Amino acid sequence: MMWLILYISLYLLTDGISAASVLRSGTCQLQRRFRLNGVYQDGDVILGGLFEVHFFTVFPELSFRTEPEEPYCEIFNMESFQHAQTMAFAINEINKNPNLLSNITLGYHLYDNCVMLGMAFRAAISLVSETEKSSSNLNCTGPPPVIGIVGDPSSTPSIAISSVLGLFRVPIVSHYATCSCLSDRKKYPSFFRTIPSDAFQVRAMIQILKHFGWTWVGLLYSDDDYGIYAAQSFHQEMQLSGHCVAFSEILPYDNNPRYIQHITGVIQASTARVVVVFSPASLVIPLMEGVVLQNITGRQWIASESWATSLVFHTPRFLPFLGGTLGIAIRRGEIEGLHDFLLQLRTNSDPRNNMLSIFWENMFGCSFETRDKETDGEQVKKVCTGQEDLSTTNTPYTDVSELRAAYNVYKAVYALAHALHDLMQCEVGRGPFTGNKCADITNLKPWQLVHYLQKVNFTTGFGDPETFDKNGEALAIYDVLNWQPSSDGAIRIYTVGVVNEGVETGMVLTLDEDAIYWNFETKKPPCSVCSESCPPGTRRATRKGLPVCCFDCLPCGDGEISNATDAIECMVCPDEFWSSPNNDQCVPKEVEFLSYEEPLGISLTTASLLGTCSCVLVMVIFIHHHNTPIVRANNSELSFLLLLSLKLCFLCVLLFIGRPQLWTCQLRHAMFGISFVLCISSILVKTMVVIAVFKSSRPEGKGAMKWFGAAQQRCTVLVLTALQVVICAVWLSTASPAPYKNNLYIRSIIVYECAIGSAAGFSMLLGYIGLLAAVSFLLAFLARNLPDNFNEAKFITFSMLIFCAVWIAFVPAYVSSPGKYAVAVEIFAILASSFGLLVAIFAPKCYIILLHPERNTKKYIMGRQTQNK
Repeated sequence: MMWLILYISLYLLTDGISAASVLRSGTCQLQRRFRLNGVYQDGDVILGGLFEVHFFTVFPELSFRTEPEEPYCEIFNMESFQHAQTMAFAINEINKNPNLLSNITLGYHLYDNCVMLGMAFRAAISLVSETEKSSSNLNCTGPPPVIGIVGDPSSTPSIAISSVLGLFRVPIVSHYATCSCLSDRKKYPSFFRTIPSDAFQVRAMIQILKHFGWTWVGLLYSDDDYGIYAAQSFHQEMQLSGHCVAFSEILPYDNNPRYIQHITGVIQASTARVVVVFSPASLVIPLMEGVVLQNITGRQWIASESWATSLVFHTPRFLPFLGGTLGIAIRRGEIEGLHDFLLQLRTNSDPRNNMLSIFWENMFGCSFETRDKETDGEQVKKVCTGQEDLSTTNTPYTDVSELRAAYNVYKAVYALAHALHDLMQCEVGRGPFTGNKCADITNLKPWQLVHYLQKVNFTTGFGDPETFDKNGEALAIYDVLNWQPSSDGAIRIYTVGVVNEGVETGMVLTLDEDAIYWNFETKKPPCSVCSESCPPGTRRATRKGLPVCCFDCLPCGDGEISNATDAIECMVCPDEFWSSPNNDQCVPKEVEFLSYEEPLGISLTTASLLGTCSCVLVMVIFIHHHNTPIVRANNSELSFLLLLSLKLCFLCVLLFIGRPQLWTCQLRHAMFGISFVLCISSILVKTMVVIAVFKSSRPEGKGAMKWFGAAQQRCTVLVLTALQVVICAVWLSTASPAPYKNNLYIRSIIVYECAIGSAAGFSMLLGYIGLLAAVSFLLAFLARNLPDNFNEAKFITFSMLIFCAVWIAFVPAYVSSPGKYAVAVEIFAILASSFGLLVAIFAPKCYIILLHPERNTKKYIMGRQTQNK
């Protein structure tokens, strides 16, 4: 920007446009005047104004042989001339107000910048230069002829002008320059504006995009400070909000047809259905001509404030393409008496008011030149009389229904007037300047007015409060506009919402969606996304090399959910919860345990009860036949004790079925261990008795039975069982088994099981059972060939073989079985070993007792021994 200002300054100096020198006559004299279009009114204090009264500036060709001609302007802008006249109206209204600047008459000097930086800079230099041709002040110093400037409406000229005039603290109040860069108080200390900056405009547009869910949009912007800074802010805000720019193109200033065709091709090829445009209306016109030429429909246009209210597009030709456009516009206001003032305008012969003559000629298609003028060989213009009636015209100049920029001009003038009024109200000795001095109205310095302008606070006749923040920004508020069809087939603007920003409330968007016209077949807002939203239960996965708005929807994994649309990540469910089938909510995990209601539990319970009943049945048989040889010969007391222990083994199975509780977990393994030790110890003692009986039948072992009497048998069983009781007591008191929710087997299911508490305690319990079983098996195996027709040692050997085989197979089966099936394996081992013992030991006896009672004799039992004798 500094290079741009330097270039302009050098250009102005080399062109000899504004220079002053001390002549030999001893006076400070202007070397030359610019040829500018202006409007002038004298006063005690003069305010300057810069307006875009013409659309284009034409620079003559440079021959480098003669002095170049002055540039001139073309295509008169009626709306901008209305803005200039609004400033004149505001000043006249202030002059008539006895409560505001009662002793001061304001004047104005307004210039046309012709939408060109060079012309705007010339006009600004003219405003702050001496109006007289010469001055006796040899230093060419003193206050400028204007104490403040309203304008420039464009950002780039405002930046250049403020950079130079800001050095002298000349207050500049722009009504339409929105570049956020102008908020920099260090660079532009005397710049103010009555329009919000682009930073707010961009945030307002982002709010609209968020409201309708448009995450994939195109961006077009002008190649100037206004467009470039707005585009930068737009990119930043889009990124922060998670939205994406599908394409970004610059609108050329030279209106190159090839580049316009390129831009329209990009718009047509893009999947984005929403296009945002930051640009002055003059650059949008060629673009829309290209849109019409290429017949590009089905696009939702978002207009920035610089062209959202431009009437040049409100023709039936543009309706199929621009109908439904949403625009951001500055606050609309009402200015009472402005319409009558505009109609009362008359021309005069003062050359400083040549803009009035140009306006008159363009309004009525006439000329003030008395001689005939020819254009293309034809005589086309009539002579202007100056008495033509403006009330018969219908142009943007007389239309006061949508006062937006004009309302900002009105507020800018009043801001300067109120600042000047506050300055004049200063009490002597209580002023804000050095030494408590007040400003001297006869020798007013621009920086003194800046001080009061920064603190100005007033309310317009329309009821809007006006003040400036520390950066010279006005109240942030915009209207949301919608371009709708009018009765004559053209376009008419309707206000459908408002966007404002407060310190406490932040950015607030209010829309009347029912009042919005959508230029689509569905009559609904379009969908403009790169990828459709991911439903709950999925997450977004960005496609490689594409913006974040282009993504795939991947389902959440097992145990993960997403309960919102477009989730970035899936959330892991808590330990006791699992994802629903749709992965959109966490539901309690299914709790699994071996229950009485399921088929497996019913089967095992039935087998347990069958084994218990079998034990009872055998016991009944033995009691009924307790005097028979076969019962008496097999130690009936140990047999009954063995049957009792087997019945307990069958019944302990019931503790393994059902929902685990603390007492069942503690009792199941204790009862299992004690029952089986009682059972195996009984079998061990029976085996030892069999061996002792055989040895006592021989001469060398006649005293063996005295060591295995009934008391010794009971004591042995009791001692062996007591050891297991001690093991269980220590285990339960140190590391008791307890219910435990295990989710390691299957993540989606909680296996409710009994944790053994201490692996050492459980191992000692099983190891002790295994030791007794091994000893019993060994003794029975050694005694298997004893000479009896009914040698119980054989059956004990077979039963111990079954018992050991079952429990050896149990270990790998138990380890490899998940969840409740591990419990089922343990129950099966208990039942299988119990049935094995019951059948192997007692089935042969019951067979003889019930089916072959003739064999139930002492003679038959001792048959083999008799035979040997």
